[in-house]
Amino acid sequence: MSPLYTPVTRKPIFSLALATALLAAGSAGAATLSVGPGKTYVAPCAAFAAAKDGDTIEIVGDWTYNGDTCAIARSNLTIRGVQGRPVIDAAGQQFGNKGTWVVTGNNITVENVEMLGAKVRDRNGAALRLEGTNFTLRQAFIHDNENGILSGANRNSTIVIEHSEFGHNGGGDGQTHNLYIGNAKSLTFRYNYSHDAVIGHNLKSRAMFNMIAYNRFSSTPPGRPGSTASGKPSYEIDLPSAGTSYLIGNVIEQPAINDNPAMVAYGEEGASNPGQDLYVINNTFVNDFTSGTFVFVSGKVSTPALIQNNVFAGPGTVSTQASAIQKDNRRLEKPGFVDRAGLTLRPLVNEIVLKAGPAADPWASGAASKDAASKVRPSSTGRP
Repeated sequence: MSPLYTPVTRKPIFSLALATALLAAGSAGAATLSVGPGKTYVAPCAAFAAAKDGDTIEIVGDWTYNGDTCAIARSNLTIRGVQGRPVIDAAGQQFGNKGTWVVTGNNITVENVEMLGAKVRDRNGAALRLEGTNFTLRQAFIHDNENGILSGANRNSTIVIEHSEFGHNGGGDGQTHNLYIGNAKSLTFRYNYSHDAVIGHNLKSRAMFNMIAYNRFSSTPPGRPGSTASGKPSYEIDLPSAGTSYLIGNVIEQPAINDNPAMVAYGEEGASNPGQDLYVINNTFVNDFTSGTFVFVSGKVSTPALIQNNVFAGPGTVSTQASAIQKDNRRLEKPGFVDRAGLTLRPLVNEIVLKAGPAADPWASGAASKDAASKVRPSSTGRP
């Protein structure tokens, strides 16, 4: 008999019914706390302190909350902006010499907030400092902090970040970044726009598993209008501890002004994670620098990377790993895009990459194959 099979008896049925009733009772006790002008709580931190596990905190938007810094200690909270997007400006304040919101509770979801101004004495402050287990961020705009997100090592934690923008975070020392994810169980980073890190990386993750899909990584040329000031990023994506990692369907652009000519780095600080398998599939790389490396794989990584069905536009070496499996990629020194400078990277009708993808990808992990219709290069998107 399979160890996963439980015979249907009266006892399990009763237990399931009891569990369902208890869950319903717990849900019924959850409250919604309102924050904003004329609301019960005038600032978010007062609501965080009053909340119970499982509550929802709604923060009225189109309003700036200055200097409101604190810990988020309760668990299973949903924190969301409503009626517009609220702005959380640290305004010279910090909590625990760590940042603006220090998340110590578990299973926290934050939605629709703008956060800026996180600075601390040791120059490692973060808008969101993650110290609990499991965290989700959606539809946020995190900019002009020493770190946008900074998480510690927690191999039980799953982190999901989607539909958000990170820009111009970093203290200028190369040790602070738009995002730094510590040694978590997994990171899912999808549908985001990360740009203009100040010397640091647009994304750095030590997670054991990384799914980085359908994002835009780029920077704003000096003098051109953007949602933040121009930065000078190092790596666009840095996975220094290796780990099973998928880069799928991203637009990854290296600006002419940068702090490191490599765009993606893998395992360069030691392949200490259990997995050493990297899959780079269906991405569009654009190098506006005079040289560089698109995918840097450390010599400490023994597993060949799979680099398939990507467009590599501009000068540079595709990969430093001689054993990497490179299939169905296109190298274009002067690619024909609709608007390369504006990052509208749809190929022109006469471009050789149009409908050039193979019928299927050899997904070693057993993930579903992609058909030919899905091989269209992703066009850039604006701010989420």
